[in-house]
Amino acid sequence: MSKLNGKVALVTGASKGIGAGIARRLASEGAKVVVNFASSESEANEVVAKIEGDGGRAIAVRADIRSKSAVDVLVQSTIDHFGRLDIVVNNAGIYQFAKIEATTEALYRLQFDLNVLGPLLVTGAAAPFLAEGSSVINISSFVTRILPAESAIYSGTKGAIDAITGVLSRELGPRGIRVNSVNPGLIETDGTHANGVMGSEFQAWNEQQTPLGRIGQVTDIASIVSFLASGDAGWVTGERIVGSGGMR
Repeated sequence: MSKLNGKVALVTGASKGIGAGIARRLASEGAKVVVNFASSESEANEVVAKIEGDGGRAIAVRADIRSKSAVDVLVQSTIDHFGRLDIVVNNAGIYQFAKIEATTEALYRLQFDLNVLGPLLVTGAAAPFLAEGSSVINISSFVTRILPAESAIYSGTKGAIDAITGVLSRELGPRGIRVNSVNPGLIETDGTHANGVMGSEFQAWNEQQTPLGRIGQVTDIASIVSFLASGDAGWVTGERIVGSGGMR
């Protein structure tokens, strides 16, 4: 029996990249999955088709997680379609590095609204439906460990997520709900290819600084999320799991 049979998972930002990989992995473990997307409907539908082609169940639901009303509809759609909610993966996010002199209100709000407000709204809307044994998993970043230059806003959002993870583990723990974060290192995705990271000096530097000698794959992070979502991690909450190949 797959370890997530009978569970329902909501994954935000799941139309591509790490989110898509997480959605597929949770489905492969038996969970029914809600693939949230903001704009990439065709890509979200491809993720759903892949899950269903492998024998799983999934639906795609559009929602801008920066909006409380949209998030309320997203969570209610999950309940209406699958009847329950057990796993919340707050994956949707954005990064944009800039020198401190180039900091603007727009750049701040772009990243904090999606990376911090979004997970707060999603978790808040989901909490009334989460029963004992449920799991909330926040996707943070290893930038909170290495603190790269020109990442003040982005690193600030992920530092906030790490703190929120700890707070919510205490707040929801008495109800038997676990809250953890996964902090990926550099991961190969469509985005890292599109942004010119793959094959760059930045990739080479990451590999040189990483004890395992490579950058990560989506499956590396999806495996950690699958563990945290399952009963195998039933005694794990309030933790930050750094998936970076040992880079510090």
